[in-house]
Amino acid sequence: MDTGAGHEMIAIPAGTVTLSDRRTQRSWAVELAPYELATYPLTQALYAQVTGERPSTARGDRLPVEGVTWWDAVQFCNALSEREGFTPVYRVRDGGEGVDWDVTADGYRLPSEAEWEHACRAGTAGARYGSLDEIAWHRGNSEESIHEVGGLCPNAWGLHDMLGNVWEWCWDIYDAEVYGTYRVLRGGGWFDEHWSCRASVRRRSHPTFRVDDVGFRIARSAVR
Repeated sequence: MDTGAGHEMIAIPAGTVTLSDRRTQRSWAVELAPYELATYPLTQALYAQVTGERPSTARGDRLPVEGVTWWDAVQFCNALSEREGFTPVYRVRDGGEGVDWDVTADGYRLPSEAEWEHACRAGTAGARYGSLDEIAWHRGNSEESIHEVGGLCPNAWGLHDMLGNVWEWCWDIYDAEVYGTYRVLRGGGWFDEHWSCRASVRRRSHPTFRVDDVGFRIARSAVR
């Protein structure tokens, strides 16, 4: 696959990850089956190839696509699946107000936040999988700008930019009772202080929100 477009996928092993939420002081364990996750955040080149659009504020083929909503990410996943002959994962319903995940489909999708954190940690247990400046673009080293994917060290499973550069949309609703349809963001971005660039940090936003430090990374369920 085209690594220049950020489309290379890495096999992630099964495992158990414990998620936590600082606001509610709650933690919960999630068991995960094997899956695949993109080596890089989705690039502007691949987004443009599939959609014909370049929504990002900064421009560059190897820069992460940003300025994309959660809905944009869902629609991209389905479009890429169709282009490559896979079954689309997402079924949009209620005139575009809702979406279902078809767990039997073999297409591209957003990772769940449990999958995201499991992959980010790559078998480690600390706040980060390496020294922050060696693995993540953040406010302290980014010169307040986004950077090309893959420029810093990967984690032990070969994944780049899991922390820093752009926040990444995940599939999950953050807290339906309190925040309604708000979806989970993970990873921290190029304008964030160091404390936001940690494996456990959870952020939330409305699925129509777009800003210049939010992108996404694609996943696929392992072939059964």
